Amino acid sequence: MTTSATPTDLINPASAGAADAAALRAALNRVRTEVGKAVVGQDGAVTGLIIALLARGHVLLEGVPGVAKTLLVRTLSHALSLDTKRIQFTPDLMPGDVTGSLIYDARAGEFEFRKGPVFTNIMLADEINRTPPKTQSALLEAMEERQVSVDGESLTLPEPFIVAATMNPIEYEGTYTLPEAQLDRFLLKLVLEVPARTDEIEVLRRHAAGFNPRDLAGAGVGAVLGAAELAAAQAAVSHVGSSADVLAYIVDLARATRTSPSVKLGVSPRGTTALLAATKAWAWLSGYDSITPDHVQAMALPVWRHRVQLRPEAELEGVSVDAILRGVLQQVQVPI
Repeated sequence: MTTSATPTDLINPASAGAADAAALRAALNRVRTEVGKAVVGQDGAVTGLIIALLARGHVLLEGVPGVAKTLLVRTLSHALSLDTKRIQFTPDLMPGDVTGSLIYDARAGEFEFRKGPVFTNIMLADEINRTPPKTQSALLEAMEERQVSVDGESLTLPEPFIVAATMNPIEYEGTYTLPEAQLDRFLLKLVLEVPARTDEIEVLRRHAAGFNPRDLAGAGVGAVLGAAELAAAQAAVSHVGSSADVLAYIVDLARATRTSPSVKLGVSPRGTTALLAATKAWAWLSGYDSITPDHVQAMALPVWRHRVQLRPEAELEGVSVDAILRGVLQQVQVPI
């Protein structure tokens, strides 16, 4: 692959060998470097978004205002040379504002479909919990089937397609709880913390030097990967192996969440397949040909933290889902 700003060395997914896989991994590492030119202190979230792209999954980003959730998604799209569109979710947003609407063309005497912002590669759904469930549910078909149905016709969304939705965890006035069916469609829930002191100083230093978050090209962020290379990487991830013992380990972890006394709703079978998909992506990105229990443990929290519901009494006692999942990881026997 070339290292120029515009990716030109396209790799055929069907013939990607060990050398091509190494080149793809190197390119994805360069993507992390490019994102780091604009976003400081969120390396884990950058890696999580790359894993979601490799696993063809969607991401829920949770963090207080001002931790660069929107900037992170915009910069990643820029580094991958992918199209991105942003929707600011508000209480009066309608489903047609997301998927598109039928508009009557008086000159042609017929209705014409105007595509909505969902027809893109990376859709940034900003503050998704500020819009009513009716509009939130308009995303369900797009997220699961990767298509939009209009007037009896199904329109396929571009490839790749992921939804990166942001949520504010401290402001609940004027918000709507996401339906469980929609939460389950998100592959990962990534929590963006306030940067460490040294990282925050670096943010200020960059702004003092003239950094403009609306001018990514001016910040030196370039495209190092394209849609064709990403498709090759996704194909390589699908061939990552998984032993029977590790598959059984994933199932045992999920079943342990369902029997926890603090849990009202444990991980579903869809949750186990989601963990497998994310684990394969992380294993491939780490240079492994098959998944290990270590890969499973690394991905369990981001894949499952939004799929587990606690009992009300456990919430009153201050128990967190992350604490439950860490306990399950410690209790379930690891295959050797």
